[in-house]
Amino acid sequence: MSQSDKFIRQVTTPFFFRLFMLKELPMLFLAGITVKELSAAHAVTSLKYSYLTKNPFRSIYFACLAMAAELSSGAIAMMLVQQSGVKISMLVTGMKVDYTKKAVGKILFTCNEGKKIEEAIASTKQNGEGVTITVNSIGKDEAGDIVAAFVFTWSFRRK
Repeated sequence: MSQSDKFIRQVTTPFFFRLFMLKELPMLFLAGITVKELSAAHAVTSLKYSYLTKNPFRSIYFACLAMAAELSSGAIAMMLVQQSGVKISMLVTGMKVDYTKKAVGKILFTCNEGKKIEEAIASTKQNGEGVTITVNSIGKDEAGDIVAAFVFTWSFRRK
């Protein structure tokens, strides 16, 4: 079993992912964010409206939406950095968002920019220079309507 297969299994198996979140990302644990799908090409994360994710307007709090959106691109990046075999630091250096609909129920965030992330990590690995990219994560509700569109700026640098 390859490193990326192990990582995918760890992140998509609820028990192992909850342990990882509790140790490394406790706010994700509390919000109940999960990784539904993960590959080198794309990732899907999930977030539900609940007591811990709500705001006073009976929708999901914007910070919870941002955590789920970031994880959809960050999970791909973490897997590819681990797979690269070198120490690479990764950091979100910017974020833009457009909220288009009230977020209630279950929201799925999808990032389909794994190729872009993979190229940035490969460039950093090869030449040791820092690389900055922007990637999109789109959040949709259960009806398939877009509730939020995030653009994250990721920085990758060889340690």
